[in-house]
Amino acid sequence: MITLLAWIYLMNMGAHSTMNMGAPDDRGLTLLATSLLMWSVMMVAMMLPSATPMILTYTKIRQQQESKGMLTVPTGFFIAGYLSIWLGFAVVAALMQWGLHQSALLNAMKGQVVPSLGGIFLIIAGLFQFSGLKQICLSKCRSPLSFLMTEWRGGVSGAFLMGVRHGAFCTGCCWALMLLMFVGGVMQLLWMAGLTLYFLSEKLFPWAQQVSRVVGSFLVIAGLFILLPLELLHL
Repeated sequence: MITLLAWIYLMNMGAHSTMNMGAPDDRGLTLLATSLLMWSVMMVAMMLPSATPMILTYTKIRQQQESKGMLTVPTGFFIAGYLSIWLGFAVVAALMQWGLHQSALLNAMKGQVVPSLGGIFLIIAGLFQFSGLKQICLSKCRSPLSFLMTEWRGGVSGAFLMGVRHGAFCTGCCWALMLLMFVGGVMQLLWMAGLTLYFLSEKLFPWAQQVSRVVGSFLVIAGLFILLPLELLHL
């Protein structure tokens, strides 16, 4: 339900043309506050679905404990811990968007960075797909039962902390690909939906590691395809 409401809000916001980012009265704290709200809702809409396997596994374990008469903690506390990390990421992303806008590196109406920076973001995201950190974090996200068995903590604070830990691994796995939002357009719903499905597929399917490298190669090539012509133009 939370995810559905977040997507409805984003679709409504997207219909208002990238929040009128270029409006003269939106160049200061108003823009920053609006960006923070937008990124926070985006993180709920995009990242909560990708945590579904972990959330369902946690819920199943909790139900098994309840059947044995054990005290349990509602799944909401685990979800709250998970989202707290992504809401922290939303703050960083909003500050980044605001800074790029103030530096005239972001197209106000389209929500896209200038081509040269877009090429750099593509290469960074692509190279990260080959990194050891990406694979370590991805392996943690792809094994919900193993993660919960090794990370299990009791009580409300324990459930929240487990959510935080999972959110940290999830962020470590996906942060670089979030740069693509600045390339395709911050409020482009198709980009959001595409990344959401990709994040979920990475955690569900056994061929995720191979696909991540293929995607990484494509992103690097795309970045070079953008940057090299720009460099030639300056020769």
